[in-house]
Amino acid sequence: MLNARRRPHRLALALVALVALVSSATVLRGATAAPSSAADEKTRTEITALLHDFLTPQVNGQRSGHERFWADDLVYTSSGAVVMSKADILKSFDEPPKAETGKAPEPEAVYSAEDILVRPYGDTAALTFRLVAKNPDGSVQFYRNSGTFLYRHGQWQAVTWQATKVPPKE
Repeated sequence: MLNARRRPHRLALALVALVALVSSATVLRGATAAPSSAADEKTRTEITALLHDFLTPQVNGQRSGHERFWADDLVYTSSGAVVMSKADILKSFDEPPKAETGKAPEPEAVYSAEDILVRPYGDTAALTFRLVAKNPDGSVQFYRNSGTFLYRHGQWQAVTWQATKVPPKE
């Protein structure tokens, strides 16, 4: 009977010790986190500039812009849950232009980025942002995008990408 009474007490002590240990580790980790380095700031600046440049119609509308932005081993998941590779994306540029098919080219959306967060991890960086698509009819759609960039051969390129459409507010 005595052992049964001590078990809840031991369990409570173990839980208190666990909470104290986790809290101490969290505080210690926060206290020892390295301040942002010049290399981290350079990475943030480079990837933010790369994103803004990529979203311009002059770059995003060109095959060369996509060849530069996406890594050869890209895994892209669209907002419609379609998984694509860089080769899949580049194939869309191989289709004949609308003018050659006899149809007038349709105006396309203009993109911009907001709420950009770049988190550097050496030669890797995580990017999250809100994509704003301004459609020719005046409507606006929003997406939450995230990507992982690797620094290879002297440049940053996206190796993973995830796009999620933000539902319209009612």
